[in-house]
Amino acid sequence: MNRITQLFNIKYPIIQGGMIWNSGYKLASAVSNAGGLGLIGAGSMYPEVLREHIQKCKLATDKPFGVNVPMLYPNIEEIIQIIIDEGVKIVFTSAGNPKIWTNHLKSHGITVVHVVSSSKFALKAQEAGVDAVVAEGFEAGGHNGREETTTFTLIPMVKEQISIPLIAAGGIATGKGMLAAMILGADGVQMGSRFVASVESSAHENFKQTVINTKEGDTQLTLKELAPVRLIKNKFYNDVQELYSKCPSKEDLEILLGKRRAKRGMFEGDLVEGELEIGQIAGIIHEIKSVEEIINSVMTEFEESKSKTQNL
Repeated sequence: MNRITQLFNIKYPIIQGGMIWNSGYKLASAVSNAGGLGLIGAGSMYPEVLREHIQKCKLATDKPFGVNVPMLYPNIEEIIQIIIDEGVKIVFTSAGNPKIWTNHLKSHGITVVHVVSSSKFALKAQEAGVDAVVAEGFEAGGHNGREETTTFTLIPMVKEQISIPLIAAGGIATGKGMLAAMILGADGVQMGSRFVASVESSAHENFKQTVINTKEGDTQLTLKELAPVRLIKNKFYNDVQELYSKCPSKEDLEILLGKRRAKRGMFEGDLVEGELEIGQIAGIIHEIKSVEEIINSVMTEFEESKSKTQNL
């Protein structure tokens, strides 16, 4: 057992990213049943919808699972209370100050992990009392750090600063990627994009097909004035770039973004006007597979690659 499998009481040090519009109870429970740690993505759920997914997840698996909570969520107090009431034992927090909720969650026996994009914020998270951090490079899909530090450079820099367990994220979808991250100092990995293209993901089939057809260079980090986000280049993305050519204000960008773009793209399958969030690693994801197939494939490749490194 390594530090991550021990912390979460799981078989493999693989965490499924709690992505909006992709991470319902079906995906989370499938990952947990296959030996990883499944996370329900609260960021795209109304409070009572989250409660329903937690309850269904408890019925679908007897293994540990958690909830990912973006701290900018408007109903954060209600979300936290539901998590406590339903007996969830693992919470991943992101997009906010970990000091606000960490002690409260831990006082209820909850293991807390915070997602960061720099060694500075990793250190702050450790000081706030979290049990582990996810260090996410800017190759990752969805909302991202402003530092634009890649996973390959971020992991050793964070490792140098902290003593708590470290989970690597951003650009990891294979056993070789997992091994590379762990050699750099990570205790485990979090994968998002790879699980988007799974049978159990709640994403629309149109979006899943788009992900497996995505090539190198088909994604870009944009909308930094609002919240940096990595998107597939579709009509909406092109509209954003066209607006940038006119030196827009923050308000102009907000008007173009509007409401429900991410739901429209990833959950409803509008590939033209929707916001399609995915990581750069989509370029090597060519097939929609079951969660069990994904985890078995990653672990097989991890073990094979580990044995080969002894011959280097």
